[in-house]
Amino acid sequence: MMKSLKSFLSVAALAVGVALTTALPARAQLEIDITQGVVEPMPIAITDFVSADGVGAEIAAVVTADLKRSGLFAPIAKGAFIEQISNPDQAPRFDDWKVVNAQALVTGRVTKEADGRLRAEFRLWDTFAGQQLVGEQFFANPQNWRRVAHIIADAIYERLTGETGYFDTRIVYVDESGPKNQRVKRLAIMDQDGANQRHLSDGRSIVLTPRFSPNRQEITYMSYESGQPQVYLLQIETGQRELVGNFPGMTFAPRFSPDGQKVVMSLLRDDGNSNIYAMDLRSRSTTRLTNSNSIDTSPSYSPDGQRVVFTSDRGGRPHIYVMGADGSNPQRISFGDGTYSTPVWSPRGDLIAFTKQTGGEFQIGVMRTDGSGERILSSGYLQEGPTWAPNGRVIMFFREPAGSGGPRLFSIDLTGRNEQAIATPQFASDPAWSPLLE
Repeated sequence: MMKSLKSFLSVAALAVGVALTTALPARAQLEIDITQGVVEPMPIAITDFVSADGVGAEIAAVVTADLKRSGLFAPIAKGAFIEQISNPDQAPRFDDWKVVNAQALVTGRVTKEADGRLRAEFRLWDTFAGQQLVGEQFFANPQNWRRVAHIIADAIYERLTGETGYFDTRIVYVDESGPKNQRVKRLAIMDQDGANQRHLSDGRSIVLTPRFSPNRQEITYMSYESGQPQVYLLQIETGQRELVGNFPGMTFAPRFSPDGQKVVMSLLRDDGNSNIYAMDLRSRSTTRLTNSNSIDTSPSYSPDGQRVVFTSDRGGRPHIYVMGADGSNPQRISFGDGTYSTPVWSPRGDLIAFTKQTGGEFQIGVMRTDGSGERILSSGYLQEGPTWAPNGRVIMFFREPAGSGGPRLFSIDLTGRNEQAIATPQFASDPAWSPLLE
């Protein structure tokens, strides 16, 4: 099980980390300051992990791809390596790594335990200081080797940036196939790098806007299998599904509260106006949060659960508002040209991501929670649906080109300089990023 894997790895890593570092000098101060506007990627060498089969090289390749995709690291081509690591227990020849300008070096080993488990260990070195920064080992079932690689990448990312990593996560999204006017839409899930893709629904009915629960193994989504919008709770691992309710006026699936006990949603009533409601998932009772003669939609909780951000046209056209979680004191925070939609609160609590339409194009942007500091990260013909990585440093969204093509997923970091296409087997829309797995 995924949960037991991560829990076990954490304990094992702490124990060996102490053992490996106590015999070496105090760790160096090599780190990346990602609070600056422009970050120069750190040159890093990641060697193939020593192993009796090819799994060591495969783990190293996933770690390399994770770190490179973050935009904060520049992995050095293996052809430039002078030293070939055969014994990761020995300190490397640091001068050889300085020659190729590797500021950091990763070495490792993968072995099989007597009980069949995979044992993966790695060390992170500061080559210019000649010191080990991190040393950890992990045990897992062999089929979970990709998860081990993502966890190693997270450990390296955290040590060198001071920020929590985001590689050991998953994306749930809407897989789209078929002609544009007859799309088959199925729920799908994959690792954050596009690996291990599988379907969660059969495509017999349209599904929209999946949302992750804070408990990590549950999502909400909308389905039109009865001809009317219905909201379901789906347990990802077991496939167990539960109907939350029928909501004829709903256009987006609800979003969870941080404690996972409530969802917040917008519902269209007979008067043509939509308002925002909160539902207790245990009692299924609803509480109305807004009561205006306007369209209030796309609500999202702050990470402390005390506030809700939403879109409303009460000022004449759609803008972003923030109110208390009980509906009190709504205040407009966006004042730029164009219209705003799909606001989503960052897991860090410091920013709100949004979609903006202006000048004939769609933009993905962020602003502070008081509306200041608005920045556009990406622009395109049609793009929307921002979702945050759990560390609040990267956003994923979907973009659809003009013509007969279909939507694709992209990620971009907060600098706006590191946009990455996310490979999926078919067209993809409505991504939702999971919290870190356990």
